[in-house]
Amino acid sequence: MEHQHIKEKVIKKKVNQSGCCSAHEDHSYSENDGHDHDHDHGAEGSLFQMFLPAIISFALLLIGIGFDNYFPQTWFSGYVRIAWYVIAYLPVGIPVLKEAYESIIKGDVFSEFFLMCIATIGAFAIGEYPEGVAVMLFYTIGENFQGLAVSRAKSNIKSLLDQRPDEVNILENNVATKIKAVDAKIGSIIQLKAGEKLGLDGELLSDTASFNTAALTGESKPDTKVKGETVLAGMINGNTIAQVKVTTAYNDSKLSKILEMVQNATTKKAPAELFIRKFAKIYTPIVVYLAIAICLLPMLFVDNYVFSDWLYRALVFLVISCPCALVISIPLGYFGGIGAASKNGILFKGSNFLDSISTIQNVVMDKTGTMTEGVFKVQEVIIGDNFDKDEILKLVNVLESQSTHPVATAIHNHVGKIDASVKLKNVEEISGHGLKAEINEKELHVGNFKLMDKFNIAYNVDPNAVVYTTIAIAYDKKFAGYLTIADEIKADAQETVNKLKALGVKVTMLSGDKTNVVQFVANKLGISNAFGDLLPEDKVNKLNEIKAKNETVAFVGDGVNDAPVIALSTVGIAMGGLGSDATIETADIVIQDDKPSKIPMAINIGKQTKKIVWQNITLAFVVKAFVLILGAGGLATMWEAVFADVGVALLAILNAVRIQKMKF
Repeated sequence: MEHQHIKEKVIKKKVNQSGCCSAHEDHSYSENDGHDHDHDHGAEGSLFQMFLPAIISFALLLIGIGFDNYFPQTWFSGYVRIAWYVIAYLPVGIPVLKEAYESIIKGDVFSEFFLMCIATIGAFAIGEYPEGVAVMLFYTIGENFQGLAVSRAKSNIKSLLDQRPDEVNILENNVATKIKAVDAKIGSIIQLKAGEKLGLDGELLSDTASFNTAALTGESKPDTKVKGETVLAGMINGNTIAQVKVTTAYNDSKLSKILEMVQNATTKKAPAELFIRKFAKIYTPIVVYLAIAICLLPMLFVDNYVFSDWLYRALVFLVISCPCALVISIPLGYFGGIGAASKNGILFKGSNFLDSISTIQNVVMDKTGTMTEGVFKVQEVIIGDNFDKDEILKLVNVLESQSTHPVATAIHNHVGKIDASVKLKNVEEISGHGLKAEINEKELHVGNFKLMDKFNIAYNVDPNAVVYTTIAIAYDKKFAGYLTIADEIKADAQETVNKLKALGVKVTMLSGDKTNVVQFVANKLGISNAFGDLLPEDKVNKLNEIKAKNETVAFVGDGVNDAPVIALSTVGIAMGGLGSDATIETADIVIQDDKPSKIPMAINIGKQTKKIVWQNITLAFVVKAFVLILGAGGLATMWEAVFADVGVALLAILNAVRIQKMKF
């Protein structure tokens, strides 16, 4: 089944071990890595099993050093001493020797495994047994910690894989039957027990139900849905039985699209990752040849040349040279950023977009569904004194029931149940104007003021003075009054604008809604640049005007008409809950819970991720360059080399996983 296949595919993803310190090209967390050396040790087996070889080697090494320096034993010499350190070396050395062999067979000679094998075997060859064991031991410990770090970075994203059950209870003749979720048909009725996860997207049939959406949106507060509202796969039902009508096929649900985004996220590399990949491919062979030169060239210039001394310096140089801290911590930093974002209900489709959003100068946003709720509500009812307000609203409600327009829904929600006793005749929809019908032998007109003009109905209202969308009403060819309908501003819209301004980001609002409505919302939120009455091509032109200034721009939208402008922006952001499938497909970042406050949060996550990545790059280059110089001059031992390699790598990894603990 496809869902199970997705689970297995992601769980089996490997971190490319050769990418850690080798010249191998692919450093992604993908299935098709050049090596099967798995950093995700934590997912399989216990911590004790993972560290057992290192524990054995460490114990034998300590005992050997004790016999050498603190508790001399007459028998601990010659072949016995060599055998002791060889036995201490094997638990941590055999896996690396095996990996080195496999890398060479595959044509990747200059891998980190090869470097470690040369350095440690060389140390044994010149009699530095404890140091040879120590290098391999601490390298292995470093690898284990890298495995733990990768597992932790994956955990937030992996949790998404378990948010949809493989089976659902379908009601057939009022009897619940358990079937495979993939076999459920559109229109089927799912019975959802308290505490159960929903398997497919659907429409709520029960009057009300409370859902835990934390896994999808990062929002811990339960979300109460009412009859007719959309509920998504992965939501957990509250404490009552609910019924949901399936509206989307299993493979087309929003969660399926999320899983696909997550799987593909690490294939789109940030510039820093691409640079390190190319850098490692050139850098590693160079240091091998430099190590050979350090060992052999001095014999031409040094009078008292001692081969073993210069070989030791070359081996130290080799251990220091591994770019492990760079090549594992940088992808891990970006992967941690993607994981931290997904934990907060923000899905990045690639680490390159983490980089891009960190330098955004402009955020251009749609109004409806982005900064407003996208759900219209009646704000005012102004009916003339010569008319019965309740009667007029009842007639308007009946007429609007003939339309599927959001305005009609808003009127129905305000007035309530439709009076079936009212009979309509000659119902006519006049495009761009409104509706007309006959009731009780009298004409009823409901629409905009153009409709009033068309039928020469006089009115005493200035339409331009009304901020909201206005629905004019005429009964028996006399102006009866009007309704105002508006889309409510989202609770966190003001916070969003304030945070964006604090980040130094310019905010612009573009909308197809009428200009005075757009200006009203913009003024309320403190947005100085706002434009209304825009067609999709007008939005594209406005975006191109900003891009013409050589400034980066992120566009945030949710409708089908936003897809073209999202595609043209530096970074496209889609509202995932209300957003259309076309917009979500086109976007680079998807906000699952439709909260605009996640926009500055996404920018902040991008900035923090980039900051951590560059901290790691600086740390690794500075420390390695310093110790490399010491090593070439004979002033650094294997112990300093171990710190420059494994120690710096561990520090960089610990720094990289910090982002998952940050509050945004």
